Amino acid sequence: SSQFSMRKVFDAGEYFGIMQVEEAEEESGVDEEIEEEFKKKSNPGNELCYKRAIIFLIDHAWTYRVGHARQQLQQVPGLLHRMANLMGIDYHGEVPDESAIDQVLEEMWKYNQTYQLSCGTAEDKVSVWYIMDEFGSRIQHSDEPTFATAPLFYMPQEMAYTVLWPLRDLETGVPSLSSCGEQKAILNENKEKLPVPIKLPVYDKDKIFKVYTDLQQVLQNLNHPRFEFTDSEQEADILYNFSHFKDYRKLSEERPHVMLNQFPCENLLTVKDCLASISRRVGGGEGPKWLPRTFNLCTELPQFISFFQQRERSATIVALRTLKLHRTNTLACSLPVFLHGTMISSTQSENKIIVVSKYIENPVLFHLEDMGLVKFDIRYIVLLRSVKPLRLYVYDVFWLRFSNRPFSLDDLDDYEKHFTVMNYDPAVSLKQIHYNEFIPLFEKQYPDCSWKSVEEDIFKAFVELFQAACAKPAPLGICDYPSSRAVYAIDLMLKWETSSDGKPYMQPQILEVNFNPDCDRACKYHPTFFNDVFSTLFLDEPNGCHVTSIF
Repeated sequence: SSQFSMRKVFDAGEYFGIMQVEEAEEESGVDEEIEEEFKKKSNPGNELCYKRAIIFLIDHAWTYRVGHARQQLQQVPGLLHRMANLMGIDYHGEVPDESAIDQVLEEMWKYNQTYQLSCGTAEDKVSVWYIMDEFGSRIQHSDEPTFATAPLFYMPQEMAYTVLWPLRDLETGVPSLSSCGEQKAILNENKEKLPVPIKLPVYDKDKIFKVYTDLQQVLQNLNHPRFEFTDSEQEADILYNFSHFKDYRKLSEERPHVMLNQFPCENLLTVKDCLASISRRVGGGEGPKWLPRTFNLCTELPQFISFFQQRERSATIVALRTLKLHRTNTLACSLPVFLHGTMISSTQSENKIIVVSKYIENPVLFHLEDMGLVKFDIRYIVLLRSVKPLRLYVYDVFWLRFSNRPFSLDDLDDYEKHFTVMNYDPAVSLKQIHYNEFIPLFEKQYPDCSWKSVEEDIFKAFVELFQAACAKPAPLGICDYPSSRAVYAIDLMLKWETSSDGKPYMQPQILEVNFNPDCDRACKYHPTFFNDVFSTLFLDEPNGCHVTSIF
């Protein structure tokens, strides 16, 4: 760091050479003497040793957010030329050319890396994409790497670099004996300790339950006379917390009467790759009609490539990676981060899993005044009272989000055309319509489709999803723990399908299931929201509440 502050020059080009090679088929045998000698030069790993570490910095040639990429290529002097040269695109014009820009936007995913700031506003925490300089962009992935890289944000300069460091001793001309073996999938470990069987006590009808919670929305809006708050977690009858609970075994052994707002193994619903896996219990290998075709690239990469190539002319893919969503119709765009080492754990030791889903290219649209036909999605609040028997409720109010531009299957980098989530950028307008205003407008725009019938299909999909999630014993299914209750938000869209007799109909498409959702709007417009939730889940008194039993 002292050298960095004094010289600020760490030129990897002075130490490394880049050579273009053509791959040939491997010979049947490997010179064992050379391999053995190479292994001797590697760091032993099982002995205590001290060596000087050499670290290099790689510049970032381009840092951007996807929604701004096209504009930057059009306006930043020299950027289009540099990216075209880096990506091997034939472009020598003086004025930015839309064809060249489209090529860069398609090819850039082969070179993209990403990072996310851990502090700041919600906008600051939105993922940033970057492309390393000409040297860094030539570094290839290996299952047995000799070097590692990681992004570094240097606060004094407010600039990001990529740190490059060796993992073993290397000599000039000594190749890495890495094999091109199959990448092993890294799955998130379920660290929950499952509960022992319990029997929940029968409470008096007039019992007042003590609630311990760290959620301000609950503290500010729950005022039902049968519940009172306590600052002591130990004396609470109900634990209603934002963070995930882990040690169900201890709770079930020591305090089996304590109820809580989550189920063991509910991540089968709330984690996208698990959601896709359990949903296939309904619809077989391709999954149910109410879930877009989905692949976990860590475990289903060959299947995804086959699916994509078979539908390359018509299929559009949306790639999901934690909170980062991007739409593309090219295979290269869907795989870049995975191929560049997404399997490496983050600093929080969270394994990265990339999930890709087929983009809904024929969505049901909604006409907004002064805007035209736009995409929209719907959020329902679902209450899970128990697993065995399955008891499921839906809150009677739903919420809507809209895109800000008329829909069309082009300009996939246009965020406000293809996305409905607008609350991360304060500069972007947020269109809201209340559910009871939306229904008559929807039925006016689609007179052959009553909202009641659409909602019946939505609720049917919810029931099938939860039946699939509870079909197997834990940890392959949601655990049947009598003290558990839960509130989930399910986001969905509607798409057009054609029945066997040729008639079009609206098919619900479940996008994701959220644990402990933000209920700010629910509390703002429906002050009894948490009274209804607690009455339904903890008192078994849904009558008079704004909920509907769907199973």
